[in-house]
This record gives sequence, C-alpha cells and structure tokens, in this order.
Amino acid sequence: MSDKLKILFLCTGNSCRSQMAEGLAKTYKADKTEAYSAGTQPADRVAPYAVQVMKEIGIDISEYYPKNTNQLKTVVFDYVITLCSHANETCPFFPAKVKVIHKGFEDPVFLAQGLKTEEEKLAQYRKIRDEIKNYILTLPASLGEKE
Repeated sequence: MSDKLKILFLCTGNSCRSQMAEGLAKTYKADKTEAYSAGTQPADRVAPYAVQVMKEIGIDISEYYPKNTNQLKTVVFDYVITLCSHANETCPFFPAKVKVIHKGFEDPVFLAQGLKTEEEKLAQYRKIRDEIKNYILTLPASLGEKE
C-alpha cells in the first residue's frame, strides 16, 4: 500500500494546465504524490504549446492525452485540485473522503489568442507553466499535509 497522496488535477479540457500540473508533479513530487489529470469536457489533444514549453524544462508530456474523470473512476483520490473556475463550478461528485481544492490559473490558450508571434504566445504558456510549477513545489505542505 502506497502512502503517497493521490492527486487529480482537474480543468475543463485537460489539454493544458492540468496536463502541465500532472507532468510537473510526476517530475518534482513523485516521492510524495501520485499525480493524475482529467477534464470536465476533455479536448481532442494536449495543446502543442503546452508540450513545447514543458519540453523546454525537460519534461515530456507528448504522450499524455485528455481524459475525463470516468476514465479514472477506479482511482481513489485524496485530493482533487481544480485549476480553472469552470472545473471548480462543474466539478463532478467525489466520495466524501476526497478533498476538493480550487487553485485557479489563467488559461494560456485564451491569453495567447490574438498575439501575433509564436514567441509572444509561448511566453504566455511559459508564464502559466512557471506559476503551476511554483504551486506544485509547495505540495504536499500547502494542502496541510506533512512533507
């Protein structure tokens, strides 16, 4: 039996923020957590810019794919962390033992809309990646758990 915390990172499309959070947690907190991600309305694929900016810091999420929570129904989570307001508002039901926490981040897809250059778009993804990374590095202490 594992004493690692099972954490689900949940957002709407499971194409960007939650995928980055899963990759970051698997890289930086694998000794303390088992990380998963899903979406309330999964997209068709992981956002290519998300894959690119994660690769820049040595994390390969190119084989990740969007999932819905039903695909993870056999996993008993300790925490569900919603990363966007829509997922927080439409979060599916989880057993009472599961603690649902909202830690919102802006949507880099939305932030990059209308920007002219690829570098400007990538800058938005990097910004959100780094914000999520900073949050992941606080786990599990920021959840009230022992380090």
